[in-house]
Amino acid sequence: MQLSTEIEGSIAVIGDLHGQVDKLGVVLDRIQDAPDFDNRWIVFVGDFVDRGPETRETLDMVLEFIDYHPKTTSVAGNHDFAMCASLGLIETPEYSNWAERWLDHYDSQTTFASYGVPFGELAELKAAVPQAHQDFLANLPWVVEHPDYLIVHAGLDPNSPTEMQLRILRQKDFSLNRPQWLCDKKFVEDPVPEDCRKTVVSGHVWFRDVIFAPQKILCDTTGGREGDLSAVLLPEQKVVTSGRQKRSAAPLPMPTHSRSGEADTSRSWWKFW
Repeated sequence: MQLSTEIEGSIAVIGDLHGQVDKLGVVLDRIQDAPDFDNRWIVFVGDFVDRGPETRETLDMVLEFIDYHPKTTSVAGNHDFAMCASLGLIETPEYSNWAERWLDHYDSQTTFASYGVPFGELAELKAAVPQAHQDFLANLPWVVEHPDYLIVHAGLDPNSPTEMQLRILRQKDFSLNRPQWLCDKKFVEDPVPEDCRKTVVSGHVWFRDVIFAPQKILCDTTGGREGDLSAVLLPEQKVVTSGRQKRSAAPLPMPTHSRSGEADTSRSWWKFW
């Protein structure tokens, strides 16, 4: 599967999914009710796997949605990268030891369970993961570029020229031990590079609400653990969530991590099915 990396027009960026299929279904349903759905690009910000209980079902839903709405694309998250590296779906340096990292630090036990495989049995998991899921995860771009936005899972390094970073992101340099644009948590607190003229949209770090900061939007509002899944409609800067009500976004200060709220996951039927 070849996902688009250059898009334009209205978009909806959906935060980290982490195997939360019910919340995803509600958000996709509500995005379809938003203005200009047929022409709007839907962009997933990565982290499809781990933590939540239904990685397999989440990927099934995402792939069905892509068939239904071809103007859909995504970037890779660090959890997706770790799974691919651990299963040998992408080539990474042997010294990176991604399998050990993924098993020890990524809450990956739920991913094994969703495919019916005992935790830690990597070869068995690879055999159980459908080829469509493998192809999708292994070919996820590292950046999606829009005339006004850059979508990248963890953000950009404030101390490196933007174009140099974009060259690496476009090429996906798998020789890197730990790609910082997928893995670094401190980027959420840093400004964008001085030469960056676009707004950077990312997930990766969990906040209670979507954060609008100067040239930056942060949209992971569950961390795969609790709270409502969010999508940001752009350029409107409106937020759609999996909770009981749609909420319009207002700029918020950069908070400490406040984690609260329960999602409404009672719905189980979505329009595109």
